[in-house]
Order: sequence, then C-alpha cells, then structure tokens
Amino acid sequence: MKKIISLLLALCLVVSMASVVMAADAPEGASEITLWTYPIGNWGNEATVKELTDAFTAETGIAVKVEYLTYADGDDKVNTAITAKQAPDLIMEGPERLVSNWGANGYMVDIADLFEEEDKAEINPAALAACFAPDGAAYEYPLVMTAHCMAINYNAFVEAGADQYIDKETHTWTSEQFLAAVNALYETFGDPIGAIYCNGQGGDQGTRALVNNLCGGSFTNPEHTAYTWDDEKNIQALKILYDLNGIDYDASIVGGDEIANFYNGIFKMAFCWNIAQQLNPNSADTGAGLTLNGDEIVFMAFPSEDGVAKLQGGIWGFGIFDNGDAGKIEAAKTFIKYMCDSEHTADAVRASNFFAVRGTTEGIDISGIWSDNEIMNEYTKLMPMLGDYYQVTTNWAAARTAWWNMLQQVGAGDGSEEAIAAAVADFCAQANGQ
Repeated sequence: MKKIISLLLALCLVVSMASVVMAADAPEGASEITLWTYPIGNWGNEATVKELTDAFTAETGIAVKVEYLTYADGDDKVNTAITAKQAPDLIMEGPERLVSNWGANGYMVDIADLFEEEDKAEINPAALAACFAPDGAAYEYPLVMTAHCMAINYNAFVEAGADQYIDKETHTWTSEQFLAAVNALYETFGDPIGAIYCNGQGGDQGTRALVNNLCGGSFTNPEHTAYTWDDEKNIQALKILYDLNGIDYDASIVGGDEIANFYNGIFKMAFCWNIAQQLNPNSADTGAGLTLNGDEIVFMAFPSEDGVAKLQGGIWGFGIFDNGDAGKIEAAKTFIKYMCDSEHTADAVRASNFFAVRGTTEGIDISGIWSDNEIMNEYTKLMPMLGDYYQVTTNWAAARTAWWNMLQQVGAGDGSEEAIAAAVADFCAQANGQ
C-alpha cells in the first residue's frame, strides 16, 4: 500500500511540475502597454484618446500609457527609443513608417495572424495591401484612410460656362473635360487659373496625381521596387500641362501657398486638397466649403482619360514593436482588434476625422458612420477611388525630392518633348538610386 501511495504522490508531483512548465511557456497578457501616436485627427488629442483607452481598460483590464508625437520630431524620438531598446509597445501611423521603415528593418512584430479571411474581404484592397511587406509579413493593421483630391471654384466655373465639364454629383471628369474647362476659364479670367507648384515637396501628392492620372501613367511598378514616372504617358501629361494656357509651373510656391491663392480667389482650382481643407478651408468665418469671398468650393477627383481616377491617399493604423515581451505583444494585439475590428471601431474611426478602411466589422455595418455630417458623407464618394499606396516604395524620401526638382526643370525648359523627356529620365534615375 505504501508503494502505491508513493507512486501516486510521485505521479501528482510530475503532473504538477508539467503544469508549471506549461504555464511558464504560455505568454501571460500584460496589465499595461504603451502607445505612441502621431497627430492623426483627434488621435493627437489627449482628452479624446483618454476616453477610448479608458473604455478599453474597463473592458480588458489592460492599462494604456499614451505619448503624443509630432511630425516635427516624432521620427527622431522613435528612432532614439529603438536604439535605446525602449520602443513603445504600440505605435499609430502609416505604412511608409511602420511597413517600409521600421518593419523592413526588423523592429516590428509580424501581425499577419490578426487578419482573418473575413477581415481581408472587408478591408479596402489598397489599404490592406499597403500593410503587408513583399514577403507576406504584416506590420500594420489599418483603421482609417483618406483620399487626396483637387478642388474648383464652382462660381468661377459657372461664370465661365465650365460647369458643363464636371459631374458635380460624382465629383469626376475626364481629361478632355478638364482641358476644356481650363480653356474656358482662361478665356474668361486670363492668368492664372492654377499652378504646378514645385518649390519643395509640400503638397507633392497633388502634382503627382495630376500628372499620373491625366494620361494614365504610373509612378512605380506594382512591386514597389522601382519608380516608373519616365513612362511616356507621364511625359505626355507634363507636355500638355506646359502648353496649357492658365496653368504654369511655379517654382516659387508649394502646396500650402497654392491653397492660400485658391482661398483668395487668385486661382480657380487647386491640386492640393483633402477632407481637412473641405471641412475648414480657411481661418475666416466664411464657413466650410467656401472661399474667402464666399464662392462655393467643390472637391473633385483628378481628371483621367476615362473619368475614373486613381487617387493617392493616406492610411493610418497600428503596429507593434518587437520588444521581446510576449505578454505585451498579446496585450497589444488585443488593443488592435478592439480598436480596428470590434463594436468599438466606429468610435476609434470618428476620433480620427477620417474614413474607415472597412464598411463592416464583426457583422456591424459602419459604412454610414459619417451620415450625420453632410461634407464627410459626400466625401466618402472618393474612397472607392483610392489607388495604389506607393509611398512604401524603396528610396521614397529621395524620390520625393527628385520629383519636385524635375518639375522645376521641366518648367524652366523650352517645353519641347525632348527636353521634358530628358528631365524625366534624369530625375527618375535619381529616384531609383542610379
């Protein structure tokens, strides 16, 4: 009997030890995580974010310590923290940082396991693709997006009879209609109608979208490994714009200056536009969607040959730094799913003042999230036009500089196709590091 009891005790001890080992191997969820966020709408506002994180903590028991970054020095702070091995658990920003920078350099956790097949079907394809690296790893889970566009002074269009060339309901027009509208405006108002601003990179998304859409050119290859703006269709577009009365290559201004000129009625159209400008076009009390003298501003997709534009956009979401703590990684994943794929997603989206990357989450329809805001609701018409998110392409910073330098050279040249082609080839080669 004593032998049997001894054997039973030994067996219990083995089972107990095995349980301890298994428990030690399984990651325990952390009770606190850190989040660093860039100023993405009201995700840069402490009071707004506290409401969201307090609700998350109440439901999950996981506290969230938040630090608010600025674009002026945020990257330096993050890079310093990475070097000191004190990176935050979570960070909120876009794929050009999370995927093609910190993710590509091995600092981020692959969160591909968070994307269920249902998620992949619900998320906007352009936003989804931007969050994955070429090897299939995912370094960002997207929450919101927006599409950059252009704007027109509708009153001026009506006065010039150019309103016949736009579809105000769909906010679209063809390249042929765009050219006809500019000609009509020029005949009525003379110079300037608009400008290809190129003093620096500010607002460069507008000039790229105009050039790429006008004749159907491309900016990069699909793999995002090379720049292709030496496409002959882009050369054709640059030539058309050079020859177009009322549109000048202006090396003295950037996108912000163009917007100011548009607000003041100097320009009749602006190529640097998005939802932020449409909601709050100026500091005066003229109201949303109006110029300083009260003219109606209509946002428009960029003109394209078939009237279906491919808009450059912004995508923002969350990534996890690999700090070697399995428990914090699991807690961070819980945070991401809570904010991006749950009944709480609508609140997280609203805080951004942008648009959800998905229309449905966990069976909940959030497609009408901005139905109570006339301007936001109308702007959602542009979201299906979101094009390739090529900001993740290799050598992106150098490419942006090469782009505006190229525009300056084109504008200063004689306007011949040969001169334009030479400038395009030179600066595209620079962008590709050649």
